[in-house]
Amino acid sequence: MPKAAQLPTVFRFGSFEVDLRAGELRKQGFRVKLQERPLQILVLLLDHPGEVVTREELRQHLWAADTFVDFDHSVNTAVNKLRDALGDSAESPRFIETLPRHGYRFIGHVEPLWVVRTPLKTEALHPASAEPELSLVHNRPPADSEPDGSVTVQTRRERRRWLRVAAIAAVAVIIVFETLVALNVVGLRDRLFRQDVPPKIESIAVLPFENLSGNPEQEYFADGMTEELITNLGKISTLHVISRTSVMRYKGTKKPLPEIARELAVGTIVESAVRSSGGRVRITVQLIDARTDHHLWAQTYERNMGDVLAMQRDIALAIAREVQVESTPQRRTHFARSHPVKPEAYELYLKGRYEWNKRTTEGLYKALEYFQSAVLVDPGYALAYSGVADSYSILGNNAFLPGAEVYPKAKAAALKALELDEDLAEAHTSLALVMFDYDRDRKAPLKELKVAIELNPNDATAHHFYANMLAAMGRFQEAIPEIELARKLDPLSARTNANVGYVLYFARRYDRAISEARKAVELDPNDRHSHTALGLIYLQKGMNREALNEFQKSANLPTGPRFGLGILAFGYGAVGNRAEALVAMRKAKQSWNGEYVSPYRMASIYVVLGEMGEAFKWLKKGVAEYDGQMDYLKVDPIMDPLRSDPRFQDILRQMNFPP
Repeated sequence: MPKAAQLPTVFRFGSFEVDLRAGELRKQGFRVKLQERPLQILVLLLDHPGEVVTREELRQHLWAADTFVDFDHSVNTAVNKLRDALGDSAESPRFIETLPRHGYRFIGHVEPLWVVRTPLKTEALHPASAEPELSLVHNRPPADSEPDGSVTVQTRRERRRWLRVAAIAAVAVIIVFETLVALNVVGLRDRLFRQDVPPKIESIAVLPFENLSGNPEQEYFADGMTEELITNLGKISTLHVISRTSVMRYKGTKKPLPEIARELAVGTIVESAVRSSGGRVRITVQLIDARTDHHLWAQTYERNMGDVLAMQRDIALAIAREVQVESTPQRRTHFARSHPVKPEAYELYLKGRYEWNKRTTEGLYKALEYFQSAVLVDPGYALAYSGVADSYSILGNNAFLPGAEVYPKAKAAALKALELDEDLAEAHTSLALVMFDYDRDRKAPLKELKVAIELNPNDATAHHFYANMLAAMGRFQEAIPEIELARKLDPLSARTNANVGYVLYFARRYDRAISEARKAVELDPNDRHSHTALGLIYLQKGMNREALNEFQKSANLPTGPRFGLGILAFGYGAVGNRAEALVAMRKAKQSWNGEYVSPYRMASIYVVLGEMGEAFKWLKKGVAEYDGQMDYLKVDPIMDPLRSDPRFQDILRQMNFPP
């Protein structure tokens, strides 16, 4: 193991740094509890990155005085504690690699910092080691002389002649070299001085904030901070920002950053930590080049809870400056605009978003309660009104409640949010969904979504809704690229991948639709939406056995009989098993117990059973009740047997779909 004349004052790697003067390990500015011996091992490894530090060297440097200790057990215990502190593992190491029966090697990128150029000896970390074991021995070249120390006259003449030739050649080389560098020929200057040229940053992922409060009940706050930062960065049109749904898959992960970056197809990662206590919020943020795991920038922010929205905007602006993205004066003005919020209202809003993102019936009801409470606490809080609108909109669009009951409330809340903040992209998106489902307007919602996308080009939900509306009107040449863009922003979301399959299904591109729906199932085998999509596509390909298998998987998921039995009834009917379909239908009706059921889904079951009269009765009910599932009446292949019937054309006209 080579020896060094002095240790740096600070070692920085990943989201960690070791401060030798303080004798502590820190993560994103916060101290990590670590015993002395594991810290000593870490320092030795950091001082020799990429090199093997043998177990014998560890013993000599750190255990020499402990003659009666079980060395093998002690070093294994110390390394395990070190890995726990770093969130590392022996199986897939990010920092410390084990070489069995030999030693250890630090494989991460290390950035040593010399704050004061003063040699630091190992006794600073281990008092028993008085000998400066880490001194560097310099090898000096021998003098150019005769064995006896004399130099001949001939030798001096030859030396002068060669020195003149060498000097002339050196001057020529310098002139050529400086010319090449000045002109940046074949990128020479960039390659030579690449450490001074920051990498061009075009894509970024904000990993889930780490909750440093020590209280699991504060996870909603950390997740809310993650979403807020993603939303603020998403407003930068020249930056590709990954959606919340995809990054949340890495919550608590120990995957190496380069691997995460490859999976998300980004070049830069934001790692953050948050602590909320006593009405104060402290956030530590760092920017990392994910390809090299190299630290680019870090900063710590601390504000009162009421100023947390302004703090989030400040963080986004700081990151924007670091990644050197272009920003228009209008965008900078929008970023600078800050709306103070009462701390209690903000916490209620974050709890609401935490529940809303579950996209379950229970979660949506809880979210609605939190958002409504936030509005009562702070009637000027636009985001809280937007949350109310989002909750009502999804309850109607997913047929959890009758659209006629919830859409007017959603519209009122969205309009109130826009009255308070006309630049709130989320409110424009919610309003667009209400206008499409409730007003049955086929033009204005697209304009609203264009405004939302202009305000936040990286909003996967806005692109998603835009694609679905285009598909519902049969505009597939526009819908398919749009849903693919939504997927690019949210690549690991099963729901988004399933909807790529749905849009292709409506466009009758079944082979490709199968491929996309299968990806969705692989991403989340427990997503009912994905299995249902794959089953529907299989039906259109005549793959009845595969289709029924997917419907059964969907029905058996823990989503409750309200959906499961209805899917089974449809599946059995679609593959020609009428008896089983009727049994499932009877059980489904018993389980619903007065709960709202989508008329469109009921009509679909009667279509596959061949009972067209019943199907039309339920479709008319769907029109009257503003069932959100009626959106796809014009393009759904399941409805093909009804299209030649004048009653179907009449329903399409009532839905205001263009011919």
